[in-house]
Amino acid sequence: MRDILPDLRARCADGVPLALATVVAVHGSAPRDPGAVMAVDAAGTVVGSVSGGCVEGDLYEVAREVLAGAGPRVVTYGISDDEAFGVGLTCGGTIEVLVRAYISPAELADLGALLDLIADDRPVAEATVLSGAAETGARLVVRPSDAGPATGTLGSEGLDAAVTDDARGLLAQGHTAIQWYGAHGQRRMQEVAVFIRTYAPPPRMLVFGAIDHAAATARIGSFLGYRVTVCDARPAFATRERFPTADEVVRAWPHTYLESTEVDARTVICVLTHDPKFDVPLLLAALRTPAAYIGVMGSRRTHHDRLDRLREAGADEAALARLASPVGLDLGARTPEETAVSIAAEVIQHHWGGTGRPLGELTGSIHHGETS
Repeated sequence: MRDILPDLRARCADGVPLALATVVAVHGSAPRDPGAVMAVDAAGTVVGSVSGGCVEGDLYEVAREVLAGAGPRVVTYGISDDEAFGVGLTCGGTIEVLVRAYISPAELADLGALLDLIADDRPVAEATVLSGAAETGARLVVRPSDAGPATGTLGSEGLDAAVTDDARGLLAQGHTAIQWYGAHGQRRMQEVAVFIRTYAPPPRMLVFGAIDHAAATARIGSFLGYRVTVCDARPAFATRERFPTADEVVRAWPHTYLESTEVDARTVICVLTHDPKFDVPLLLAALRTPAAYIGVMGSRRTHHDRLDRLREAGADEAALARLASPVGLDLGARTPEETAVSIAAEVIQHHWGGTGRPLGELTGSIHHGETS
């Protein structure tokens, strides 16, 4: 959704009817995850993608039918052979796609309000009925409990209450899922399928050390969708001119800044200073956070010396095992840009549980967490 957010907001603001095709489920290997969106407006213009080209042609026709009044639909595309679906995925997986139109001024205003929240990085979840004993396409927009009540309805007070509770739980975890309920929100029943899509603020990448490698890492962090902060205590180095792609550039002692800023279980910390007077207090602070990844630049000799200093400062072996050091995967990187790719590759590997080996040497599913 975020990749086509400006286009969608512009159409809502101009009152242009549109249909959204949203991936709601993936089985096996597929190019895009649940939540991927393609939009078709009243003029026939397409923005976004749900499969990288495999099924977009057929989805375009479905979207035009929905815009013409056919009503919301869930369509399925699977492995492309004679015994499967008419249009398939060349990667061999199956996707389910919800196609829903926004035509009236009220519908476009509701969608626009949701898009504004996403654009402002405010946490929000959208729950949509897929099938069962409720109206397909019915929507409920849920924000954290301290941000106000849910808006919209799925058809019954009980269902709205149950879905609101679950949506807030998924939002806190940053997860998207299909949930099943009874017609009035009863648990352990499978009468109504509801797709709950969460939009949490982008995860943070904290880059410490205003060096050339940091500039390259900040660029690739932004490309991957992180909200990037570069921090260095040296005013001559920590400048906006040196880091134009970073969301913020902070001039402060690294450990002091880290202790005062928000770090959650999605945060990536990259320590590129390789200077003990910065590294040791910074890493002690980093190891006290729930950060998903803590990568540290330096040679193997520097790494072993750093470990000894951290042990002397009280860090235990379990904490030290969290450090990715020397930082990055072995790609043979030489330049700052190549090193940044190496760091990004390790961050991705750490997040998804990849092996870091060439895919051509492996068998089974390409996408981790899926069955082949």
